[in-house]
Amino acid sequence: MYMDWKLERSAQKTESHVLQEQEVTLEGTGEDGISESFQLLQIDVECEHQEGETLPTGNAVWCSKNVQRKQRRWEKTVAAKKSKRKQEKERRKANRVENSGICPQHSKRFLKSLTKERLLEAKHSGPRLCIDLSMTNHMSKKELSRLAGQIRRLYGSNKKADRPFWICLTGFTTDSPLYEECLRMNDGFSSYLLDITEDDCFSLFPLETLVYLTPDSEHALEDVDLNKVYILGGLVDESVQKKVTFQKAQEHSVKTARLPIQEYMVRRQNEKNYHSEILAINQVFDILSTYFDTQNWPEALKKGVSSRKGYVLQNSVE
Repeated sequence: MYMDWKLERSAQKTESHVLQEQEVTLEGTGEDGISESFQLLQIDVECEHQEGETLPTGNAVWCSKNVQRKQRRWEKTVAAKKSKRKQEKERRKANRVENSGICPQHSKRFLKSLTKERLLEAKHSGPRLCIDLSMTNHMSKKELSRLAGQIRRLYGSNKKADRPFWICLTGFTTDSPLYEECLRMNDGFSSYLLDITEDDCFSLFPLETLVYLTPDSEHALEDVDLNKVYILGGLVDESVQKKVTFQKAQEHSVKTARLPIQEYMVRRQNEKNYHSEILAINQVFDILSTYFDTQNWPEALKKGVSSRKGYVLQNSVE
């Protein structure tokens, strides 16, 4: 044990002596010697890289010719697909323009702005139409849903019209089941460009300017007068109570009119022998809007009266 300890102690002294000699040597050589040593090391490393040719130099990424060829082929494929998608997109856009007659430079934002401008202009100078919604208290859930759908279609037709009406929903409360149904069924209903009021249509306008459109009237509508306010009864009644809107108009001493279906159309025989002049409010509106634009009753009636009602135009009867 003692001998081992002496040998270990002697080895430590020898190692310490060698380190001291190396430090002296470094001090003697100075900075030039150290720099030269590092240069030799750098040369050795570069030589190893050149001999192996397996390590990247700097930030350059090494890859084989086969990989490069595959990369170029992939890039060409991606470019070709992008070009094809672009051509297909332009083709679909051209088809939409051709079918709708819209100028290609008109963006959706521009068309939306144009529609808004036309609707707001109608508020001041266009024909006015009131939808009387004061009779919805006794309507069923199904009837309310159908009425909400008719309001949506009416508003959609008015937005597309070249000469839109200004629409006013009267007798319409925001806490009513119909209002909730409109919010549920009609996207963007709260942003519709129309008037909504709890007031009755008979208290909003002078009575002499009102014309209540009802199929029970004896007088056929001859023209759409900008000085008049036309009223449609917002009523979906599956029990088919007769003369509800007509009686309401009489109670307020308001003029009534019906669409000139009898003047321009005739009954056509069908299996059920069914003939009706009762139309949904959006169908009545389509007739009014088409006539206001074309001044042609046959064309307007054809737009809104389907053959299922049992009526056809006189000139279409064989």
